[in-house]
Amino acid sequence: MASEPAYQALFLTAGPQMHCGVGQFTRKLCETVGKLEPGGVATLTLTRTEGTLADIWSRVGSARNVVCNFPIVAWKRVIARPLLALAMARLRGRRVILMQHEWAGLHWMRRLTYVPALLLADTIVMFSPLVRRELAADRLVGWTARKCVLAPLPPNLPAPAAIAESELRQRLADARKQGRLVIGHFGSIYPGKQPNALLSICAALKQRGLKPVIVYVGSFIRGMDRIEQEFYARAAELGLTDDVIVSGYVASDHEVFGIFNQVDAFCYPLEEGISARRSSILACAQSGRPLIVTGPAEADEFDHHPRFKELIDRGAIILVPRGATEAAYADGIAAAVTRHSVRVPFDFDAWWRDVAEATRAQFAN
Repeated sequence: MASEPAYQALFLTAGPQMHCGVGQFTRKLCETVGKLEPGGVATLTLTRTEGTLADIWSRVGSARNVVCNFPIVAWKRVIARPLLALAMARLRGRRVILMQHEWAGLHWMRRLTYVPALLLADTIVMFSPLVRRELAADRLVGWTARKCVLAPLPPNLPAPAAIAESELRQRLADARKQGRLVIGHFGSIYPGKQPNALLSICAALKQRGLKPVIVYVGSFIRGMDRIEQEFYARAAELGLTDDVIVSGYVASDHEVFGIFNQVDAFCYPLEEGISARRSSILACAQSGRPLIVTGPAEADEFDHHPRFKELIDRGAIILVPRGATEAAYADGIAAAVTRHSVRVPFDFDAWWRDVAEATRAQFAN
């Protein structure tokens, strides 16, 4: 007679050594579910060298549900072992819960690597109706959208009680003392975030004599495109070479929020519009600085996420109509920095309990 599984859920991870948003999300979700399910959660670390076939088979069998945030580490080649773990889970009659953050914004070659995970999943947890519609429109795997459920995405990092000094923070402080307008953008830099569009907005502000400087708090994602080269070429074309700062990797939350403290306003011009999967925007919102963002593609985007919707309703996030010109964004920024900041109270742990409860609701008992 087969023994009962020891755990309610097994989370696939790439280990704490992988410092990326995907890995951090998995670790925090596992930790939060574990608080709701004391003793009921375990992790399986899979890397290029960790996770033998025997180990995967044994560990998968130890839990009723296998949870995978695919890929388990952002833009790395830890692909085969997680997919093998999901296949073994299905063979052993375990429920597979896949966390899927994006779709159409991925390079088509990356989407192909995701297809086996979509096929193996019993349930696909998504964070945005927009992304679910993108998946449903896919001619190859659109039918898998029937397996999707929506969950509210929390901020990817908390505002710490204290901030840290850094060379970049001091540089921005000096710029503000000189009358510069500091525009912020947080998170990884890749085509879906339209980093070049923000350059055009900066150029519009500069034409008005507002002396802007843009700080991208993050780094470029290494992909199969030339986004970094094209970004700097566009900055030079607009005469903004000396007005743009890219921080690269920032080691601590204290340092990140120290930089945020010297930002006058954040701006995200997004072709797809703001969506409920943008955790980087939620991180910025905790700073109390105004956020100027493109409006959502559909009116129902935040129906499943009341906490995110409240930030918009209370004016912490200021929407610009889709298709608006650079001048409209410049108007929004100029108006926002003259008003008092809107600081909405953030219960960081409550945001994470929301997504943990939504994940637990998919578990097979």
